[in-house]
Amino acid sequence: MQLGWLQTFVAVFHTGSFTKAARQLGITQPAVTQQIRGLEAELGKPLFDRTPQGAVPTVEGKALAYDVEGPVVQINAAISRHLEQDASNRPLRLGGPVELFTARVLPTISPLVAAGLDVRVSLGESQDLLADLKSGHLDLVISTIQPRFRGVDIIPLTDEEFALIGAPHIAETLPPGSLEMDGPRALTNLPIIAYAETVPIIRRYWWTVFEAPPPRHPSVVVPDLRAVISAVAAGAGISVVPTYLCMPELACGDLIMLLEPEIPPINTFYLATRCGSLADSRLAGLCELIVEDARHWMASPA
Repeated sequence: MQLGWLQTFVAVFHTGSFTKAARQLGITQPAVTQQIRGLEAELGKPLFDRTPQGAVPTVEGKALAYDVEGPVVQINAAISRHLEQDASNRPLRLGGPVELFTARVLPTISPLVAAGLDVRVSLGESQDLLADLKSGHLDLVISTIQPRFRGVDIIPLTDEEFALIGAPHIAETLPPGSLEMDGPRALTNLPIIAYAETVPIIRRYWWTVFEAPPPRHPSVVVPDLRAVISAVAAGAGISVVPTYLCMPELACGDLIMLLEPEIPPINTFYLATRCGSLADSRLAGLCELIVEDARHWMASPA
């Protein structure tokens, strides 16, 4: 069954005329007749009675119209938004890490959304999102890795700083100065909470601060840093997370920074767009707002 048949069916149902439907759809009246006949043959039911007054829907025609009208309208609207040559009315498609978008990006762009900007957000790993940007499925990506392929413009946004954290009662089990003297050996018996099996953030911290790999496999793996923070605050174990995500817990004492290295590990966020895409004034304005506000993302809670 062809989508065009259903679109034509809805047009005939509303206009009550094959001729008027043809005029509305910009096709010939014989083409409308052929499509309705094709649909009726596919369904094995007559959908309209042809009368001198026009096309009168049968009982089956009315039932079908009531069920498909809404979805057909939504499909037409989606095609218009996303695929029409004039893209000025389609939503901007953004991508980035779930935690950063939740805590910083969405609050930053909310004034534009309130003013009428439509956006669609994809959340996930930077490598996958950058591939979607390159292929044209996304307009803007905030990435935790620096894009290294042609056709993409990048702007360094801000640096996230990583902290080794634990609940207060976990911190109390560590003798004063033990981390400075014994390094990771002082943490050997503590469960590690990670957001991925490969423990990339924890691994980076251990190599940068302790010049050694993490002591063992994580006890808990949960793919959301906010959930990692919640588990650590509840006393499940220790972890390494971006400080901007756990500022409230650190401020109220639910979490303790177990070590404060002189130079803490950092990672840079990059704003990536396809070359030439900032000719769209909506995207250019969105980027400008994000770049401006990103200077304050890591300084205090959003």
